[in-house]
Amino acid sequence: MNKNQARIRRARKTRAKIANSGAVRLTVYRSNNNIYAQILSSDNEKVLAHASSVESAIRSKYKIGNTTDVATEVGKLIAERAKSAGITDVAFDRSGYKYHGRVKALADAARENGLNC
Repeated sequence: MNKNQARIRRARKTRAKIANSGAVRLTVYRSNNNIYAQILSSDNEKVLAHASSVESAIRSKYKIGNTTDVATEVGKLIAERAKSAGITDVAFDRSGYKYHGRVKALADAARENGLNC
């Protein structure tokens, strides 16, 4: 089993638990260069809010998209957009990534800006 298969296996287990709870979920995707966050409805059919490091507001502020500072900005942005959509409680789906570095920075920033995850 390679690294990516192990991550997908972990993600599948987490998503099964979140699906049983029926919660709205905040999902994170981390590439080598950027980080993306989406808030999905409980039936996984609609994207209710999204933010990423490729947006012009963040891209103009930071030249490199793969730092914890950028992930913190994305976390703040997703929390603001979720609050404007009327969402306060979400289940954090880390997509099988370790809760460390950029993923942790995004989650902590979202919590600090009023999102319960």
